[in-house]
Amino acid sequence: MSKVSTSANQQNDALFVLIKSLTKSEKRQFNLYVGRLGGNIDAKFFSLFKFLEKLKVYNEKVITGSGIVSKQQLSNLKAHLYKQILISLRLNPAHKNVRIQIREQLDFATVLYQKGLYKQSLKLLEKAKNMALDNEEKNIAYEIVELEKVIETQYITRSISNRANQLSIQAKELSQHNVIASKLSNLSLQLYSHLLQNGYVKNEEELTFVNEYFSNRMPKYKYNSLGFREKLWLYKAHLWHSFLIQDFLLSYKYARKCVDLFDNNKLVNLHPVFYLKSKNYLLEASFLVKNNSIFKNELIKFETEIDEKQIPLNTNTELLIFMYLYSNKLHLHFLEGTFEKGEYLVDIINTKIEKYKNRLDNHYIVLLYYKIACLYFGMGKNKLCIDYLQKIIRSKHLGSAEDLQCFARILNLIAHYECGLDYDLERQFVDTYKFLLKMENLQEVQKVFLESIRDLSDVFPHEIKNEFKKIHTKLKKFENHPYEKRAFLYLDILSWLESKIQNKPIATIIKEKSKLHSK
Repeated sequence: MSKVSTSANQQNDALFVLIKSLTKSEKRQFNLYVGRLGGNIDAKFFSLFKFLEKLKVYNEKVITGSGIVSKQQLSNLKAHLYKQILISLRLNPAHKNVRIQIREQLDFATVLYQKGLYKQSLKLLEKAKNMALDNEEKNIAYEIVELEKVIETQYITRSISNRANQLSIQAKELSQHNVIASKLSNLSLQLYSHLLQNGYVKNEEELTFVNEYFSNRMPKYKYNSLGFREKLWLYKAHLWHSFLIQDFLLSYKYARKCVDLFDNNKLVNLHPVFYLKSKNYLLEASFLVKNNSIFKNELIKFETEIDEKQIPLNTNTELLIFMYLYSNKLHLHFLEGTFEKGEYLVDIINTKIEKYKNRLDNHYIVLLYYKIACLYFGMGKNKLCIDYLQKIIRSKHLGSAEDLQCFARILNLIAHYECGLDYDLERQFVDTYKFLLKMENLQEVQKVFLESIRDLSDVFPHEIKNEFKKIHTKLKKFENHPYEKRAFLYLDILSWLESKIQNKPIATIIKEKSKLHSK
């Protein structure tokens, strides 16, 4: 146990992960940066950089054994190297976004102010402030105004007599906008955290709690006075609230508002991460309401934007594009029932998981594994389905993904049944039931289904179809239940039962339903 945890800690070493995230151009930039420092080309920090760059797995014994640095000096040398890499990255033109440019102007103005060159400092601050306001960077704009106020107390400009009054009003307005944005972003984050930890609301008590929590923390605002940033956080707060209460049509409405906000303000380049997340919310909401045509059109648009490089590409957006694009490509095959056509995605996803494993959260990895398992289940390749489900079931770090663990085990049970692994079915059932009870997450749908599956082992072969019909009737009434329907979001149990009743592959059943949704 200790060996595993030590290895995980080592792989998460901040410096090692940072070095492994560098692109070829960023490494070249760092080499040039070190060369410009003069006399440092043979410095220990650069030797450590070259050594870590080649190292496959982080290991402090190997590093200290290289002779580059002693064990006592390693911590300080790593900290120095980390700082130098960040300085180099900041100088890299690829990272020169508007926010960094504004900060740079603010830094220059601060230096001029400290030298007593007030007029020059104010000129730079005015330029930086206008850039900040044009790009909805109101937090930085507020900082700039505060520095302008400080300078005005020492250098009163004669050209504008009401300058101090203007700055005071501007500071107050910016402060009010920032307070609203902060309250809305806090609410959005708190709702998202609640969703991760607790999943969708499961009963009236939870629904009341979430609704009251949402309304009590929603700040008062005048919609027409809100800027881009405040509207974005407002929509996102509504979005997480709608996901929590499982009102997916409302989720679609606010996800669409988020995407339209970017399109109307032409701010994709400044906030590519928020834009990517908004596109993903829109696709997810379309998937959850099973609007096949909108989902497909939005996915095509998304892929076109990526291919045409309309979304700025860096190591962060590259990772998000992978997660969102391939997750939704799988969703398309689930909606259309074209599971076999999606099998090519498995190798691509596994290759990219290997590529990004140092930066990819374990939750996203197992989520992709679950979707691959569902793909194989839809194809009738149940042993491969089980292989991917086992990766999830054996995962020890999924505290915030209880729903995923629950349904991975239920699908695992069904896949074992489909494989004819009856000798293992009783043990699988007991393990699954124990797990669900321990998680205190046993829904009525799960309870009914598990008990029905267990009883199948005592049913004669000629009665099996009739038994499936009984189970289907029991579960069908939960399909649109406000709190039980979430079970069907993770696992299409009804389509599986219909496939058993009608003696058709599950893919055929889903294709038939897909045609109805497309009409």
